[in-house]
Amino acid sequence: MSIRIVLLFLFSAFLFSNNPRTSREYKKIQNQLQKGWNTWNTRSVTQYVLLPQGFSINIAFKQHYFLEEKYLRETLIGRRAENAEYIRPGPHTLDGSFTNLNLKWEEVDAKISSAHINDDLVVLISPNTIPKNRVKVILETGMLWNRKGTLHRDKNSLIARTPGKLIKVYTTSSIIDDDPYLDINTPYLSVWLNSEVGISTGSPRSIEEIKNAINIQKKALDKQADKYGTLADAFIAIQTGIAWNLIYEPKHDRVVSTVGRLWNEEYGGYCLFGWDNFFLSYVTSLFNKELAYSNIIDHLHGKTESGFIPNDNRGNGSKSFDRSQPPVGSIMVKEIYKKYPSSWFLELVFDDLLEWNRWWPKYRNNERLLSYGSSPAKNPFHEPVFMTKTAAGYESGMDDSPMYEEVPYNKKKNTLELQDVGLNSLYIADCKALAEMAEILGRFKEKNELLERSREYSSNMDMLWNDENGIYLNYRTDIDTHSMRLSPTIFYPLLAEVGTKQKTIRIVDYFYDNDKFYGKWMLPSTSRDDPSFHRQRYWKGAIWPPLNFLTYLSLRKGKYYGASTELSEKSLNLFLEEWFRKGFVSENYSSISGTGDASNLSSDRFHSWGTLFGIMSFIEKGYLPRTETSLIE
Repeated sequence: MSIRIVLLFLFSAFLFSNNPRTSREYKKIQNQLQKGWNTWNTRSVTQYVLLPQGFSINIAFKQHYFLEEKYLRETLIGRRAENAEYIRPGPHTLDGSFTNLNLKWEEVDAKISSAHINDDLVVLISPNTIPKNRVKVILETGMLWNRKGTLHRDKNSLIARTPGKLIKVYTTSSIIDDDPYLDINTPYLSVWLNSEVGISTGSPRSIEEIKNAINIQKKALDKQADKYGTLADAFIAIQTGIAWNLIYEPKHDRVVSTVGRLWNEEYGGYCLFGWDNFFLSYVTSLFNKELAYSNIIDHLHGKTESGFIPNDNRGNGSKSFDRSQPPVGSIMVKEIYKKYPSSWFLELVFDDLLEWNRWWPKYRNNERLLSYGSSPAKNPFHEPVFMTKTAAGYESGMDDSPMYEEVPYNKKKNTLELQDVGLNSLYIADCKALAEMAEILGRFKEKNELLERSREYSSNMDMLWNDENGIYLNYRTDIDTHSMRLSPTIFYPLLAEVGTKQKTIRIVDYFYDNDKFYGKWMLPSTSRDDPSFHRQRYWKGAIWPPLNFLTYLSLRKGKYYGASTELSEKSLNLFLEEWFRKGFVSENYSSISGTGDASNLSSDRFHSWGTLFGIMSFIEKGYLPRTETSLIE
């Protein structure tokens, strides 16, 4: 064997050994997650898939009119196109043992519920109204993701033969065979939607048996939720907000949390976003350790060759190679570890987080402080925003925030001409969180390095203090002046533990200022006296989950518990009002009306990070560890 081959072998072995997704612990977790019936396929919420086999039962509808026929094969929550299906999502357990939704499309108006009976699936389709014109329910079979198996129809049942498992599918309704022109390439059953339709695997079951199974699983969910007392409804809403967007992602053979199926559809099958997915990982820690761990590991696996977590990582192979997003990863990992302290988990993720931490001062330094930016990078999909002010805004996570409206992008620095209070505060908090992990792992050299960086940036933050206004302000490096365009990021210095008590008291005054951020619905993403506030579109005045959540963490860190409690209560009210009203978990909400579906908002109707609005109350009640404590207390 040549030296070249040996070196190549050793290098490959090194890469393999340093890939967290190849670890024994990660594989064990994924084997646990990839089991049973669930809405695993990102393409439709009315498709039930069995893992690891990959066998699917897809519920489709055919609408018959006098002169035309329409077919609905795939259903998603939140579509806005004309004549699109309308889904009102109901409760969904993480393991798929119970799901519930209402579907409206053409003349279809039906409730669809599912449940598990041991290893079997039952589904009930209950029309709320009987269609005037005829509607067929089509039960399509499939073997997804090139999994091995054969499918055929045997009289009134469907049969799938997969390695080690025979699956039979039955329906309670009479089969109709008068339509050979259905656009289907696999075995199927077709029935009329003129009464309740029951579906079962394993053995034929009556409508009553199916209803009983669904009721048992609904009661099991209620019993689980009741453990949280007054937060029972919030627990169901949070779990549902995560579960409808939990998918099996075949490209990397993983179960993973995503922000929304509409985003997955647009971006080639899946999309993991920089700070979004760290937040989702934390939320899942409320009810599932394995998924929380796995989500973090998978997200870090998307790190670029330059060492940072990209703004987005897409199923089509594209990444934002030019830009990252706010450094919240270590902060979230720290909180997950508090609840589930497994040393192997810290060891697995520490180096990736450290590399990202080191990346910021190397590529985003702007006169001794950090600024958001966009670096020269490969751009295989020819994304037009690379190395622009727009791209730098995307790195902030607050895309079109008024904070950046008049700020130029410096192509020599590859940054905005704005030293950012929020970014520097989060970076300091990141350094401190990582330093605590380093101490636990016995990485004392790295601990000292991180603490030194936190001290350096904490000291440099003094340059951003504006005594006249009593807050840390973003600083325009192009014109040497503070900027008065405000957002809730002004509270983040509390999270970084920057400034004296006298300074933090003055900062918190802004929380209670009716002209700035205080009100029935809060926190607006820009201050109420900002000229753009009344637009209430995207980051111009709307209420966003990460800003509320990070402000909440900041207030707790500063020990302003009155303010943090009030923020958690108002966030929960905002979240639950929309949930009870429409079943939505919105991407952002109006700070004027408190709704998440206003036409001017540009808000995804079902975006998993909306669950952040509810998770704060679980910290308040002690169901999650106190966020203000360190790992070594």
